Amino acid sequence: MKSYVLVTGATGGLGKAFVAECASRGWDLCLTDLREHALEALAAGTERMYNVHVLTRAGDLTDAASREALWRYVHDSGTRFHMLINVAGTDFEGGFVDRHLEELRTILRLNIEGTVEMTHRVLAYRDRTRPLRIINVSSLAGFYPMPLKAVYAASKRFLLDFSVALNQELRAGDVTVTALCPAGMPTTPDCVQKIQAQGLMGQMTTMNVGKVAHETINAALAGRSIVVPGWVNQIISSLGGLLPAPVVAAVIERRWRRARASLTPGGARPLAVRAPESV
Repeated sequence: MKSYVLVTGATGGLGKAFVAECASRGWDLCLTDLREHALEALAAGTERMYNVHVLTRAGDLTDAASREALWRYVHDSGTRFHMLINVAGTDFEGGFVDRHLEELRTILRLNIEGTVEMTHRVLAYRDRTRPLRIINVSSLAGFYPMPLKAVYAASKRFLLDFSVALNQELRAGDVTVTALCPAGMPTTPDCVQKIQAQGLMGQMTTMNVGKVAHETINAALAGRSIVVPGWVNQIISSLGGLLPAPVVAAVIERRWRRARASLTPGGARPLAVRAPESV
């Protein structure tokens, strides 16, 4: 029986990095994302370069029917998994009152609902001959209340707490859950622009996606519950807990407003991002 790694949000910058890292270790893959043609191209290139087997299934993880169709395919094909990497996520940056309700619903449906369901469902289709490793992509934003990213940061806090709790709960069953909490990653031109707008701090906290994927896989195999890539980010995540939440929120709001003003004189436009972006 073949055993696969399931990667959501596979065609994004971080998703591709995880795909390459897993394939370089000789693991067969099952990839899902919205973009069918991009999935097929990624699968063909991965198979050719790494000599692994890659399954693809396009779908919208914000939609319950689409998620059900994915798991029906898994059931009917007899596919089993030894790892799940929940990369798929989204963000709409800007003032809360300026966001459309559908944008807010999308964050909740993808970042929280989609991740929870994928995590729950994979337990029924695990390869029972191997440990099951689950990686949920949270964010450095999950450690703080973040004005102008209020719903996004709260969704990432949910994933952080959910992963740590589940790691403890499932460990006895040979299942580990790891929360990845990255800061900025140059995955798209928009992300690069926003990192640059944050000045020196943005540059210091930015991490290469390939290195993040490599370190996270190693941490998951070791059973670690939280991964914060980069020593600067580790210090920031620790220091944030020493200050009162209102103080942290005020500092973050000033930082974000300065960064947005440097991008656009009238304030930065809303930014929709697939997978983890600049924090």
